[in-house]
Amino acid sequence: MPRDFNHEILQEIKHRWSPRAFSAEPVAEEDVLALLEAARFAPSCYNEQPWRFIVARTPRDLASMQSLLAEQNHAWAHRAPVLILLLAKRTFTQDGQENYWHMFDTGTAWGYLSLEAQRRGLISHAMGGFSRKRAVALYNLPPDIVPMAVVAIGKPGDAALLTPELRERERPGLRKPLQTLLGDFTV
Repeated sequence: MPRDFNHEILQEIKHRWSPRAFSAEPVAEEDVLALLEAARFAPSCYNEQPWRFIVARTPRDLASMQSLLAEQNHAWAHRAPVLILLLAKRTFTQDGQENYWHMFDTGTAWGYLSLEAQRRGLISHAMGGFSRKRAVALYNLPPDIVPMAVVAIGKPGDAALLTPELRERERPGLRKPLQTLLGDFTV
């Protein structure tokens, strides 16, 4: 069933979804850097830019990051030629106080990254199914840096390589009607 759009929006938003069928074909370094550049320009509270990235592209780095993935994600993400561990700094740089908005801002950076990937003909899929505890240990992360997601980046691949269960889900997800998302919170 195709997605239903009631208003005209950016084509990158209309066509972006989270496939699991990745080609092992390499992604150009310029493209990876452009995705990170798009994320860099996301808005953030006090312009703090709390997002950080660990990029895995070499076989060794990919194997290390793949070791963090939950089994159901590893089953398909091992084909992605780029994995990015998306991190969030939870304290403000200027005073060390808690940045309540660190996750909100880092999520916005992920959104910008995903739209730039779409614009460049790449696919992206963010995963929450990974070991945060092992990520902290593997990358020796300081206490104020929080692992948020692992993002697979690459070119579209052959869905026939997915398990039958994943092949069944390899399509854009439907969205709730806009009316159901509007809160009736009048003051």
